[in-house]
Amino acid sequence: MNKTEDLDELLAGAFVTGEVAALRPDYRVLLVAVEGLVPGSQDETSPTLLARAEDAARRLLADGPIEQLPHVAAWREAYRAFGAKPQRTRNSLEALLRRADSGLPQVNPLTDIYNAISVLHELPLGGEDLDRYQGPPRLARATGAEPFDTVAAGIEVVEHPEPGEVVWCDQAGVTCRRWNWRQARRTRLEEETTTALFIIDALAPVTDDAIHAAADELVAHLDRLGPKVQSARRLLAARSAG
Repeated sequence: MNKTEDLDELLAGAFVTGEVAALRPDYRVLLVAVEGLVPGSQDETSPTLLARAEDAARRLLADGPIEQLPHVAAWREAYRAFGAKPQRTRNSLEALLRRADSGLPQVNPLTDIYNAISVLHELPLGGEDLDRYQGPPRLARATGAEPFDTVAAGIEVVEHPEPGEVVWCDQAGVTCRRWNWRQARRTRLEEETTTALFIIDALAPVTDDAIHAAADELVAHLDRLGPKVQSARRLLAARSAG
């Protein structure tokens, strides 16, 4: 995949199933596909961006419990709707906010950037290597038979989601379990990633403008990771799910 038209075609094939939409009619997702990333690029601003995010998280949490943050509370409700226990399997936004006080993880420039943007904009945000995808992404409720490759106790294993669990998938299997809880090993971002997909999840009270603002800042930072970085985006709403 090396043309912006290919990114648009892939995004056009993405969808949210009606079963997921029925759980949260207020759900929206902004898919941002990016190409032209140069492997091994170093973004000197990433540490500063992570520090900004850590400071922002500390200010947020100084005013009250994390469970009372509107978007964290909304995601906890969404998890309960498909049977997950949010105290045990936290959405990615809450997980990052809880780590911020001791320091956000530093993984690689791509991951560091999207983690920081997630915290700064208070939105769950995931990143995937598009060259490892098979077909377009879709958000669905699992049958329980779909493969999910991960690492458990330091060993590579294949697990399966619970029936009814909300999962992101491609044609090969699950790419992220429990909406935005844990990503698969197969499609994770690596130092050699050149084409990536970023998934920005939102529930009420977050507005569409706020989602696009997060994407704008994300792309602005990614533009520094190659001289010819290009991006495409598509906003999907539960109310229009098929």
